[in-house]
Amino acid sequence: MSTPHLLVHDHADNVGVVVVEGLSAGTTMLCVVTHDNSSFELVSKADVPIGHKIALQDIASGDTAIKYGEDIGKFVADVEKGAHVHTHNLKTKRW
Repeated sequence: MSTPHLLVHDHADNVGVVVVEGLSAGTTMLCVVTHDNSSFELVSKADVPIGHKIALQDIASGDTAIKYGEDIGKFVADVEKGAHVHTHNLKTKRW
């Protein structure tokens, strides 16, 4: 298997984490689900820094972000599959 670009913990997750430096828009990413070591491909819609998230599906504003099988926040904007997910479109539910 090649080196993955994106890691996803669980099949229920709707975001994954970029694990390579210099991910560019248009890259066909190798995405690995760590729960069962399955994989899939997804095209990045943007340049995304290592450690940042990417949407695994189209997501509507108001939907819950799921990462590592856990609720990590609420989307405050619609997000396309393959798009960068960060503070501009995702907020914590803590406050």
